[in-house]
Amino acid sequence: LLPPPFRNEYLFAVVKEDANQLLLGLRFSKEKVHLIYQGSMGRERLSFKRIHLVDNRWHSMVLAVSGHHATLTLDCGVPLELVHKQPFPSDLSTDGSRFHIGSRRKWKGLFSGLLRQLFLLPGPDATPRVCPSSKPSLVELSVPTFLSNLPVKSQMNDVLLPPYEMEVRVTLGSKPACTAAELGQLWFDTLKRGLFLCDGAYWHSMLQEEDRLDYDLYTTSETLDIELFQIPSVGLFAAMAHRANKPGSAIYRWNHGHFQLYQNISTFKAQAWKQFTVGRKMFLAVSNSVGPVDGERELSVIYRWRNKRLKFVRYQTLETHSARDWEAFHINNEAFLAVANHRTENGNHNIDSVVYKWNPGTKTFEVNQTISTSGAYDWEFFTVGPYHFLAVANAFDGTSTQTDSSIYIWLGGAFQLFQTIRTFGATDWEMFQIGNRVFLVVANGHMLCERGPSLYTINSTIYELDMTTKMFLKFQDIVTYSAVDWELFSVGDEHFLVVANSYDGSSYSLNSVIYRWQGYEGFVPVHRLPTIGCSDWEFFTSAEGPYLMYSSAKAPLSKVFKLRIH
Repeated sequence: LLPPPFRNEYLFAVVKEDANQLLLGLRFSKEKVHLIYQGSMGRERLSFKRIHLVDNRWHSMVLAVSGHHATLTLDCGVPLELVHKQPFPSDLSTDGSRFHIGSRRKWKGLFSGLLRQLFLLPGPDATPRVCPSSKPSLVELSVPTFLSNLPVKSQMNDVLLPPYEMEVRVTLGSKPACTAAELGQLWFDTLKRGLFLCDGAYWHSMLQEEDRLDYDLYTTSETLDIELFQIPSVGLFAAMAHRANKPGSAIYRWNHGHFQLYQNISTFKAQAWKQFTVGRKMFLAVSNSVGPVDGERELSVIYRWRNKRLKFVRYQTLETHSARDWEAFHINNEAFLAVANHRTENGNHNIDSVVYKWNPGTKTFEVNQTISTSGAYDWEFFTVGPYHFLAVANAFDGTSTQTDSSIYIWLGGAFQLFQTIRTFGATDWEMFQIGNRVFLVVANGHMLCERGPSLYTINSTIYELDMTTKMFLKFQDIVTYSAVDWELFSVGDEHFLVVANSYDGSSYSLNSVIYRWQGYEGFVPVHRLPTIGCSDWEFFTSAEGPYLMYSSAKAPLSKVFKLRIH
């Protein structure tokens, strides 16, 4: 419900019960937020104006108070600051008081909305602990070693403040004075774009511009897929599936914080790479979507890693049909390889995709099973307990993108149908687990309409395996823009999902979004990264830290981001 324009509602209040005295309270009206507290001179009030909270939407609000300064940050945006004549009390006696949520111990001022979370944290500013970094490309800031132990003293007395109570202010503009009064203060030079720290006499530079958190990896062609893998004692590699036939696709090796070209491999409109092992042998399979020349058979190729040559060499060819993806997996110590055939040479999308099995005698992959698919784009293999599953993303049945994508279960030496899920131009499945919960998320590409233009702004859906019904049930819808890939990654105890948004119906320059796991709230958006025709996201870690990289199907570049988690 929307409160009347002049009504005040309390988010919380601390009230001294016997005297009904308000010690601390936070209330808001239609366009204002007020912090009321009991100061040394009586009741004080800090008011932030033109704050629009009453719009029937969720908001995050961080109010930080320290000394004479108060800042309010709404939805992790630009903070608003107030300077008050009377400082916020350094201590507040709460003897005989009670904490009230959504009220002030009276019927008047009762909160009428929904309050999701309320935190009270020590320190002058909890914003960095609540909000993610909005600009990951900012350079890293560090304190010079000779100032690392610089004590910061209160201007009121000689008592050292605890670290979380240090009051830090940043001055903008021309060079200010640096005296004992500015000790420990920061100055940002807006002309030279430098950050400086005052030691009581001189300003010292704090900015390290050489440490970039992102860089562009220019490629010879547009890239549709990235496959990251490790070769023991050799290093981390990235196989790029390039659209152009010449010079083909490329394999890059990670070296001191950058990818460097390692090997070129001849491919034909490559769609994807898959690295896998059979015993002690390491392989790399590419899905070629066309033949070497028009009219010739389409052959996808398996390459084997040669330790002596330190190169991948051709090992086996398999006939495929506009292949979009390879999936490699093991069941009962047997190796399998599944290809997603998209369509035949004459344009029929309803064809068989193939599951191959490794023959230890011939040391080759042979047909084990064929599965009927409709414009297949992706296979996803996963295991839950003793059961093995294989999910296919069907994109087009010849007339519509509204098709059933299927999940198969391994029974009796073959995959049997387990469940079908209606999808819309599905391009990717991603399985992941959080704790003991099993999820499966689909990337829906677009909805082909009989009349009017196709829809590219549609929901992609996360499903959760329900152990009671033994089915995947809808857990959460997320609006995407012709999504082509999902990638789950974890940093510490935090879990994230990033989506590759590729097209919104008019532009390929879009934000791809990172979502963070919030428990019962599901995944919530926390960051947006600008991309151009994004086709794939991959997460990896190295000695330098965690990274995200994406490939572009519309520009000859990939971009690598170094993660800073706050």
